[in-house]
Amino acid sequence: MNAHARDALVQGFEDLIPSLSLPDPDDRHVLAAAIRGRADVIVTYNTKDFPAETAAYYGIEIQHPDEFLIHVLDLAPGAVLEALQRLRQSLKNPPVAIEQYLARLEQHELSGFELSPLRDATSRAFRAGRIVECRCPRGRVAPNS
Repeated sequence: MNAHARDALVQGFEDLIPSLSLPDPDDRHVLAAAIRGRADVIVTYNTKDFPAETAAYYGIEIQHPDEFLIHVLDLAPGAVLEALQRLRQSLKNPPVAIEQYLARLEQHELSGFELSPLRDATSRAFRAGRIVECRCPRGRVAPNS
């Protein structure tokens, strides 16, 4: 993670842990690190153990990965398609077909982040080896060169 996301490592949050109260005490370190790291969002499938009102007190929003990806797609659809393409291309042992990769993404509790409208355009972009212009649920992806 450190190699790909500089300044992502949060240190010095341990002193906050005892003062935090969450349904699962074993998750307090996550909130403590988010507070110390001045995070705006905690992205987790485990939303039940991070009450929104508790996180909001510290200026933090709790988002399911589905919701987070919808926001990212809305803000930067081209970047999302590029990231999907790079990730799929990195799967080499065994290689993963485009349709199989998109089906896997849909299996990860991402009901709102509907990949089905992106499937055809994304498949064309993957096959072409670059992202091409396509219509997305929330806008238009400009061609990359």
